Amino acid sequence: MTTLIHGIPIANPQAVALFSTGLDSILAVKVLQRQHLAVQGLYFTTPFFNNDIRGREDEFIRLIKQRYRIPLCVVDISSDFLTLLEAPPHGYGKNFNPCIDCKILMVQKAKTYAKQWGAGCIVTGEVLGQRPFSQRRDTMRIIERDSDTDGMLLRPLSARLLKETVAEQTGLVDRTLLYDFSGRGRKQQLMLAAELGITDFPTPAGGCLLTDPAFARRIQSLYAAGHQPAAREVEVLKYGRFYPFAAGTFLAVGRNKNENQQLLSLATAADIILKLVEMPGPVGFFTGDHLQLQQAGALLVQHSKARNQPEVTISWTQGKTSGRFRLSPLRPETAEAS
Repeated sequence: MTTLIHGIPIANPQAVALFSTGLDSILAVKVLQRQHLAVQGLYFTTPFFNNDIRGREDEFIRLIKQRYRIPLCVVDISSDFLTLLEAPPHGYGKNFNPCIDCKILMVQKAKTYAKQWGAGCIVTGEVLGQRPFSQRRDTMRIIERDSDTDGMLLRPLSARLLKETVAEQTGLVDRTLLYDFSGRGRKQQLMLAAELGITDFPTPAGGCLLTDPAFARRIQSLYAAGHQPAAREVEVLKYGRFYPFAAGTFLAVGRNKNENQQLLSLATAADIILKLVEMPGPVGFFTGDHLQLQQAGALLVQHSKARNQPEVTISWTQGKTSGRFRLSPLRPETAEAS
């Protein structure tokens, strides 16, 4: 599948690093740069994480280079990730988050670029035992095995607790200058950051939207109905109230002016936009067909001041076509949004 990449890689990198802007990934790169290795960073994006830089990738690349002296390429893996999400071989976390398979996918992509650019190893900021699910010793081995990077995947912050990589065996990387960090504490990383003069780094926060129970249920309902959403549909599901329909179609109803504007901005010629005719109210973003318009319109009305009217007129637009229909509002107890 097509993978979009922003930025120009440095010439002849010796290592390719998975970069997240978190302190651990910054340190992993800086530890190798201190050994005079040329390291190329890769910043992976999907609709679920790291998506806030969409449309300003080049600006983000310049910022990271200026702030940390780390060359970066931004790689959009949305298509591959959405396919993976349907049936991840290692299952899901607490919600709908395929953490192990997500890491395997990113490492596989990094391996592809490492081979293309002639880099000898792949670097991550993983710390043994820091995360109980994805950074256990056995899980880290699974990631190496299933990404086919055994001997190539280097974790500089915990390397001395792990098996030597080829880069260490051949002398490309000096193992004695790597670390033996483990556990969930951050004291060792903060001390190393101070030693390296790194003071400007983000605090741990955010993360993957698929770990959010409410949002995860929205996405899961589409896959359960046999529909793999496009990246644009995932963006839509970040806004408004959500009503699933048949075959993975859905209605999103804006909750305020900002959400209405966001939904309108995401609409394409294939989507149906619903509005009240007689008064201001929410915008409905509908991906179903015209046979379901009455039901979708009734749900829209329930979130408006027209919900107690005997009849309401709804307008719809779909690309260059449009129309109107009238309905009697649906009683609130007949449908629930998520």
